[in-house]
Amino acid sequence: MICALHIRKSRSTRICPGDRVHDPDRRLLRTFFDTKIGRGLFLLSTAAVVAGLSVTARSQSSSDTEDSSGAEATTISGQLDQTYARPTHRTKVKNYLFDAYGPFPIAGAAFAAGINQLSNTPPDWHQGAEGFSKRFGSNFAIATIGTTTRFGLAEALKEDTLYYRCECSGVWPRLGHAVISTLTARRGEDGHRIFSVPALLGPYAGSMTAVHGWYPDRYNAKDAFRMGNYTLLANVGGNIALEFLYSGPRSLLSRLHLKNWHNSQVEEPSQ
Repeated sequence: MICALHIRKSRSTRICPGDRVHDPDRRLLRTFFDTKIGRGLFLLSTAAVVAGLSVTARSQSSSDTEDSSGAEATTISGQLDQTYARPTHRTKVKNYLFDAYGPFPIAGAAFAAGINQLSNTPPDWHQGAEGFSKRFGSNFAIATIGTTTRFGLAEALKEDTLYYRCECSGVWPRLGHAVISTLTARRGEDGHRIFSVPALLGPYAGSMTAVHGWYPDRYNAKDAFRMGNYTLLANVGGNIALEFLYSGPRSLLSRLHLKNWHNSQVEEPSQ
């Protein structure tokens, strides 16, 4: 029997006529992780998980050594966080409504729909205004479901998943803080950091619902996982924007509705 020898990056595999090499699911997953985005997202997610677990251990160790009257901030990686004050339910609801139905999820859904329109994904929805409206509605629903899942689970587990800007200085420490915050939350009156299951599951809840709810039948859990990875990466980008772009309640971004309700230490605007 004559077999072809497939060589790639110094690895050789023997492909025979009877072998299955055109499994679409395996090919799709392999293609994704072969891209720079796929590899970078995998490394970023892994690093964030490891860092989150490290933060949890350090926070718990710090809380054990504090005296009973201490209202000191939790120390993470040698940097002093803001003195934590647990947000009110009103603050959490404002953040949920803003994150789920505000201008930024709408703009994000429109941007993602434009990318999907250019790549004709899914092709079953075709082009034109009708295709764009389906893609926009799908992306907006995915984002809303993910935000609702994160908010609901965080409430059930008594976690605070709001974003708190770092008081540290320097680009890399602040960048690391923004990335770590994507998969961590605050718990308790002292606000010690923990690895957050709601923050991890939220991005995949929307994509899983979409794949099994309104996407074409050929889409499966692997596609939902891939879409969730992009949502998780977008959450990292959102935290980085909150960390570096916001500069106070009177800034241009505040006038564009980027309210700092994500920081319970800043007084909310009067209604």
